[in-house]
Amino acid sequence: LQRMLSMAVEVDRSPTCSSRKIADDIFPFILNIPLRSQREALLNTMESQLLRCRLLELLFQHSCDVPTASSMSLDKILYFLSHCSVLPQFQDETATWQRWDEMLQYLSLLLLSYQTLWVLPLAEHLRTSVSDRMDLIAQKAKPRLQDSDDISQLDIHLKMNDFISRMQETLGQPFPPQIQEKLFMLQ
Repeated sequence: LQRMLSMAVEVDRSPTCSSRKIADDIFPFILNIPLRSQREALLNTMESQLLRCRLLELLFQHSCDVPTASSMSLDKILYFLSHCSVLPQFQDETATWQRWDEMLQYLSLLLLSYQTLWVLPLAEHLRTSVSDRMDLIAQKAKPRLQDSDDISQLDIHLKMNDFISRMQETLGQPFPPQIQEKLFMLQ
């Protein structure tokens, strides 16, 4: 399945557009996956970073009280950090702290996918068609950052503190060790 999805993203002249279409089609099915382990298996084994990034973006948009129409960026990830509620209640009955833990896991995965696609030296190649990649590699093209990727350490610090405060209201203190570890990794 993962190989087929990756190939479906790659065959289009615009992998970004095809990943959006595919993600829009399969997103409702992700909401119906009953167990966290199954959702994580699907997202962690996804070969297409574009598709994974788009699916995670849709998941966080779905969990925000006020979704944003801005394009994917580091600023948008900070927006998700500030505005998303705990992930939707899936069919499995999990404790609240485990739902926060899953959300932190997916935020980290979204950040890693985004970094792979837009920040790393070969990132530009993953968003262009296979036929155009050879030219970009030969030209040694560098990725173009968006204005909304220019965030400060202060922005990160303030958003993380706000996020931690929201978690403390819900979970109380101290946080379970898994949550503390994921907060540290995310920051």
